[in-house]
Amino acid sequence: MARAAASQTSVGADHIEERIAVAEIDATGLQTKELNDQLRDLLLSGIKKVNIRNVCGQRYIGTRLYTPEHLRMEIEIFGTPGNDLAAFLYGHKITVHGNAQDGVGNTMDGGEVIVKGRAGDVLAFSMRGGEIYVRDNCGYRTALHMKEYEDKKPVLVVGGCTQDFLGEYMAGGIVIILNLLDQTHKANFIGTGMHGGVIYLRGQVEPDQLGGQVEVTAIEEPDRSILDRYVSRFLERFPEIGMSQREIMQSQFYRLKPKSKRPYSNLYTY
Repeated sequence: MARAAASQTSVGADHIEERIAVAEIDATGLQTKELNDQLRDLLLSGIKKVNIRNVCGQRYIGTRLYTPEHLRMEIEIFGTPGNDLAAFLYGHKITVHGNAQDGVGNTMDGGEVIVKGRAGDVLAFSMRGGEIYVRDNCGYRTALHMKEYEDKKPVLVVGGCTQDFLGEYMAGGIVIILNLLDQTHKANFIGTGMHGGVIYLRGQVEPDQLGGQVEVTAIEEPDRSILDRYVSRFLERFPEIGMSQREIMQSQFYRLKPKSKRPYSNLYTY
């Protein structure tokens, strides 16, 4: 069951009251639909923040929270959410105090997701807006078919490393892999079919790890401005990292961009 607590503060001389309500949901024993029904009911009732405790595999958290009025909610998850967390997310903020499973940010449209652990496969699949920050590693096919939509440019920042097929068929957006543990990049087939967007890798990557559709270069000043902005935002969200922005930015970064916007055009018969 959801439980809401409200605090009141007076604002200005005319004593206008501003209500800040925080709801608590105990997800123990709740099915996926029951949990998401409660979240939507709370949003429509005006609740601005929800803490969900004892989460264990419930899927699609945050998916059904679009409203024509563009209502906004902040969600804090304690536990391990199931697949497709924040799928189709539209403007809300979700923080996971732990790991997340596959499909985080699937076709995400806007808002922010923070994972204070690791994420599974197909992270940011078809993401077209908003920002995702993952403190640790993530799985296979990260940023698969990430794209830009109108004036939206999705951003994904991962503190660790990824598995194979990073940026597969990527069509837009910004991906930053910080490799803060200074591991050897293990991912192969990076950027296979990539035809838009940019990937920044901290640390050495070998040519045979890359798909044939991408080229790798050193970063330039415009790239450094992008990295400065999102590394700063990453560290604000994970102060426990214990590294300074200067320390990270002094490292070697490489930029991966597609060689062509139509890498498979020679396969078409028209």
